[in-house]
Amino acid sequence: MPLLLFAGFRTLIDRLHAELARQGHPDARPAHGFAMQAIGVRGASASEVGRRLGVTKQAAGKTVDRLITLGYAVRTDDPADARRKLVRLTPHGIDVLTRSAAIFDELHAQWAKQLGARRLRAMEDDLRAVVPPDAFRLDAAGWLGGS
Repeated sequence: MPLLLFAGFRTLIDRLHAELARQGHPDARPAHGFAMQAIGVRGASASEVGRRLGVTKQAAGKTVDRLITLGYAVRTDDPADARRKLVRLTPHGIDVLTRSAAIFDELHAQWAKQLGARRLRAMEDDLRAVVPPDAFRLDAAGWLGGS
């Protein structure tokens, strides 16, 4: 069962990234998406990104550097603390997240069509029943790899 769950996850992620590439984001990787979600719309320091992802500050910094190189994020001064830098998403970064959400919705709809909406909803409800509420963390980027 764990392999089937992982294979389902991987199938969604692979299809999402293939479509992102087709839509103009060929360099986007799963780790980038997790990191951009950790940055969020308000921005975050590299330390905060690391904490949210469950990785070291150095690992988060490496991923942030890659996001900056790809044009998905920028470092800016923190208006509340002159000693601190914030990482913020660029319009390009917001675009990849917006497209990702739309693509995921389409993939979800495809699964609903294939399995039946009621059956898919029941599967999601069943997974919610066995997965503790605090189990979802963004640190999947640590085991997905990539920078």
